[in-house]
Amino acid sequence: MRIAIVTGASSGLGADFARQLDASAEREKLDEIWLIARRSDQLQSLAGELRNTTGRVMPMDLTDPERLAGLHATLKQLRPKVCWLINNAGFGKIGPFEHISQSATLGMIDLNIRSLTEITRFTLPFCPEGAHIVQVASSAGFMPIPYFATYAATKAYVVQFSDALGQELRHRNISVTAVCPGPVATEFLDVASDGRGSPPRALLARSPDVVRKALRDARRRRRHSVHGLLIRLFTLTAGWIPRWLSLAITGHIRMDRMIDREP
Repeated sequence: MRIAIVTGASSGLGADFARQLDASAEREKLDEIWLIARRSDQLQSLAGELRNTTGRVMPMDLTDPERLAGLHATLKQLRPKVCWLINNAGFGKIGPFEHISQSATLGMIDLNIRSLTEITRFTLPFCPEGAHIVQVASSAGFMPIPYFATYAATKAYVVQFSDALGQELRHRNISVTAVCPGPVATEFLDVASDGRGSPPRALLARSPDVVRKALRDARRRRRHSVHGLLIRLFTLTAGWIPRWLSLAITGHIRMDRMIDREP
């Protein structure tokens, strides 16, 4: 059985990854797409949309070690070929670090780093030659971002981890692609801002477009997938801008002011 695993599949990028992989199921020779997120009703609805594969609905909280162990046990029992692993689950919180709750701060670290790393680790033995691992990071992972400090730091981990792992897996012909979008028009921004708003609509990418490019870049075995000219320029220049200057720029932009602006 050849499968794709998509975490954070209930909405946004995750749901679009599932839809687009289903649309290319014949090309990918996929039998099932494992849909993982906390909201069972939305996963059931998404599974009903799939026409070329079977959507296996697996509601779970990926920060719960017992649920992660259960996912690992299912893999060991069924022994599928994991042709696509889409690690999309994650969240962020915008605001001054000291104003964000401890539970939210540690939750970002648990979901964005620990769960992603653990799922990657126990899925790898089931990845055949030619498999693709897609880690959803962020353009925020390329430089420190005041008022988005913890989230940006977790995504820096995802970028660095993905780059290094991709190099390790070259001999197995398994690609690892870090997807590094800027702001995307999804529920993520509502959660990040606690419903206070989002950046200007002109700055928001469309989720299906980000996913389409990510899958294309993964098939081309690219290390990074960055959608949009402005975001590509941002990620390209982040590496050579002095740290003091990048902090001055991102500190001046202030994510919290962008979302609290008057409409």
